[in-house]
Formats: sequence, structure tokens, C-alpha cells
Amino acid sequence: MAPKALAPEISTWPEENPQLIGCRCGDCGATVFPAQDHCPRCSGPNMGEVLLPRRGTVIAWTTQGFPPGAPYVGPTGKDFVPFGMGLVQLGLGDEAVIRVEGRLTENDPAKLEFGQEVELTMIPFATDTNGDEIITFAFKPV
Repeated sequence: MAPKALAPEISTWPEENPQLIGCRCGDCGATVFPAQDHCPRCSGPNMGEVLLPRRGTVIAWTTQGFPPGAPYVGPTGKDFVPFGMGLVQLGLGDEAVIRVEGRLTENDPAKLEFGQEVELTMIPFATDTNGDEIITFAFKPV
């Protein structure tokens, strides 16, 4: 059984050092994730694909202590394990380009802090009906 991405169009996984795929508006310069056909800032159609930085900093976080609602397909009931969720500013310093919400590999709030550096990683999310492991993106402390 080969692992497969939950949403293959949003990252370059299975590359060794995967990146999230966003897009940048050719009219106003806005960067968005995931990629879109039209710019949410100016409504322009000149969107070009851009690979987002792998590293960033934690802006905000919480722990998801219960299974999310639909369309969530991960573990539920006694199999559910609380997980960290965070808002991550991708790009460091002057290279900061976009804020992305995603899972954190750390779910203990005492081990997270504002401005903490994190890096994109891919983690197991669920198993599909064929027994294949589904992979999703997350951010791990550096």
C-alpha cells in the first residue's frame, strides 16, 4: 500500500523537501494559498503558481480536542487524538509572504510560543477504505 496525499494539488509531495503550492497575483502581488483562479484582493485573473517557503513562525495556535465536523475523515471516538492547529507566517523576516492555517505536530500548548520557528512536514492523517495511508501537511517546531 502506497501513501497518498489528502489533497495532492496543494503541495509538491512526495518530493523529499515538499513545499505548499500557492499563487501570486500578477496585477496586485497578493499571494494566496491554496491556489485560486482569481485574486481575492483585486479579483484579477492573472494568477501564477508559486512555491511557498518551507519555514515560518507560529502566529497563533490552539489544540483541537475533539473530532472536527464533516468533511473530516480522520480518527473519531476512542481513536481520536487531540492535535495542534496553528496560524503560521511562512517565510522568515523580510521573506514573509503569507499566513497559512494548518496542523501542528505539537499539541501541547506549553511547548508552543509566539514567534516559534516551524517547518513544513508531511504526516499520516487517516487510512482510506483500501487501506492506503492518507498524508497531509503540518508544521513541526525546528
